[in-house]
Amino acid sequence: MRGKPRITALVPALLLMLLPLSPSSAGPAVAAEGKPAVTLSAAQAGTGGSLTVSGTGWRSRTLLMLLICGQATPARGVVGGTNSCANADGRAVTTDADGRFSRALPVTEPPVPCPCVVHVATATGAKAQADAVFQVAGHPVEPLPAQTAGGRLSVLSDTRLDGSGSLLTWFGAPPSRTLSFTVGNVGTAAVENPVFQVGTAHGVFAPQWDERQWHGTLGPGQKTRVELPVELTAGAHGDYTVSLKYGGKVLAEQPWGVGRPWGVTLFWILLCLVVPSAVFRIGMAVVDRVRPRHAARRPSPAPGHGRRRRTAITPPRSAPPTPNTTLPWFTPDTGPGPAGRLSAPHEDHPTSPTTPGRKGST
Repeated sequence: MRGKPRITALVPALLLMLLPLSPSSAGPAVAAEGKPAVTLSAAQAGTGGSLTVSGTGWRSRTLLMLLICGQATPARGVVGGTNSCANADGRAVTTDADGRFSRALPVTEPPVPCPCVVHVATATGAKAQADAVFQVAGHPVEPLPAQTAGGRLSVLSDTRLDGSGSLLTWFGAPPSRTLSFTVGNVGTAAVENPVFQVGTAHGVFAPQWDERQWHGTLGPGQKTRVELPVELTAGAHGDYTVSLKYGGKVLAEQPWGVGRPWGVTLFWILLCLVVPSAVFRIGMAVVDRVRPRHAARRPSPAPGHGRRRRTAITPPRSAPPTPNTTLPWFTPDTGPGPAGRLSAPHEDHPTSPTTPGRKGST
């Protein structure tokens, strides 16, 4: 009797050990680690129509771009990059908390022939993409270009933008950096003078690609450090993304935050302050030179105060000139004698016996 309870107690323990191995318990783990997927409401549509694009397995709250691209398959991806897509008619969508989305996409012919796909890729954050086969009705179809056998390059390290801004960049000069990365040849043949494509994209817009050639030979299994120049347009600022592509495949992406050229703003502020002041000074100088100059007029006297003002401004009368009186003994002698000799004082009256009041008349 004691052996039976032991056997019955072991059965639930064995069931608990086998439950994690059942398909039902393994399903959520596979879904959590699954890759992003895209489904379409229709496999074919004509230009002017629309289709509904749905997706699962994406990161939550992530901005995605939906594009119809030509010369592409889910196996090889978009061979020509976003230049092979109808970028003007693309749509953006943000995933929900579960990583799902659903968005209507207008059907437009891509700039290159089919085979075509609906290309869904992340616009921000970590790179992720998925493709779904789609046929644009009436659009030409051509075979994909043959894959080149031999050497194949792969980026072995994270890309990095080296360099910094200068004083000229602060005043609107084109920002420039150096894209550095380590690349390795994972093919069976040597790669000589590979030509990379470096693209710069502002925000969610499509990148503008420029070719950059690296001079050298990279044998099978070898790796090397590659540095490629990157330059933006004058006055560029904001969030940019630098992409690296080789052989029609995007190898890496690097974000680049460019500061605003505040020197240009300061220049315009100073210009708005200095120019009006200079114009005002020039205008005042012209007015001062053209204006006629007249003698300052004396203001007319106020009523009732005319006499006082006239009396105040009337100059005093000068005294009449006094005659020059000279004493008689300082007058020059008029009689005979040397010129300039002074005569002594003497009595100028003649004595005569007829003169009354004289001595001799008494």
